Amino acid sequence: MHHSVNQGALEVVKEILDRKEELLCIVKEIGSGTTLIDAGIDCAGTPELGRLIGETCLGGLGVVRLTRMFVGDLDLPAVIVSAEQPKIATLGSQYAGWNIKVGKFHAMGAGPARSLAREEKELYENIDYHDVSKEGVIVLETRVAPTEEVTEYIAEKCGIAPSSLYCILVPTASVAGSVQSSSRVVGVGLHKLRQIGFDLNRIKRGHGVAPIAPVTKNDNRAKALGNDCILYGGRTFYHVDKDSDDLRAIVEKLPSSTSSQYGRPFYDLFKSVNSDFNRVDPLLFGPAEVTFNHIESGAVYHAGGLNPEVLHLSLGM
Repeated sequence: MHHSVNQGALEVVKEILDRKEELLCIVKEIGSGTTLIDAGIDCAGTPELGRLIGETCLGGLGVVRLTRMFVGDLDLPAVIVSAEQPKIATLGSQYAGWNIKVGKFHAMGAGPARSLAREEKELYENIDYHDVSKEGVIVLETRVAPTEEVTEYIAEKCGIAPSSLYCILVPTASVAGSVQSSSRVVGVGLHKLRQIGFDLNRIKRGHGVAPIAPVTKNDNRAKALGNDCILYGGRTFYHVDKDSDDLRAIVEKLPSSTSSQYGRPFYDLFKSVNSDFNRVDPLLFGPAEVTFNHIESGAVYHAGGLNPEVLHLSLGM
């Protein structure tokens, strides 16, 4: 049965539109008919708005809840994320993988409209997913509202009318941005599993919890704090089926601590490699702690652990 992540996301977008006043976001329709939802450029936004954007990104296949968690003696706001069909929910929909450049406008696109455009060809062939929908929802990590030229470009790539496109604009350094960044905790583990060649169809459900970073002054620092919340404070749980022989070896490869660059706040690490993303070890991007639950046998495999020391340094608490 085909699930449309764009149609699933639209249900959540309708809730955001209905509650726009209490969520402190600004909704406007531009000339081409595209709906822009400003979640933090010219408005304050709320944690609840971030939670709903997190669910929008998961394309109707996931739930995001606001909670609190302890990392050592740090008592932090946090998200709990649950995803069904995690491969589609996270990599097929949520992942911020579409590099959108039109004239001077540049933003990373996340959310379900990616699965209409399929600009990340190799990823979508690998996960074998292609959405079919006359409407699309894109989440742009940006401080600059897109022009009609940009939204028409996105709509054209998605094969839909500009009036059927919904663009959510979320600066990284914003209340909603912090929440939606941490809500990627389950997806970060899936991305690493894909990198090491694991069959993602075996992951039947995914759950995760991660602290929410305080809002900082600029987007680069906010991005670094969002990474640290997952790398040093994120816990994930995956329900896995089929043969269990390889699960002990696989789970050991997943935590962020497998990387030689593990152990310092991301902002410091990034500066030390001259802000060159290509010099950051891809294996660093994993949750701090990972648990596999093998469905048939009930066996549990666990690796990694939370790191309150680095989180203390990163969050300045």
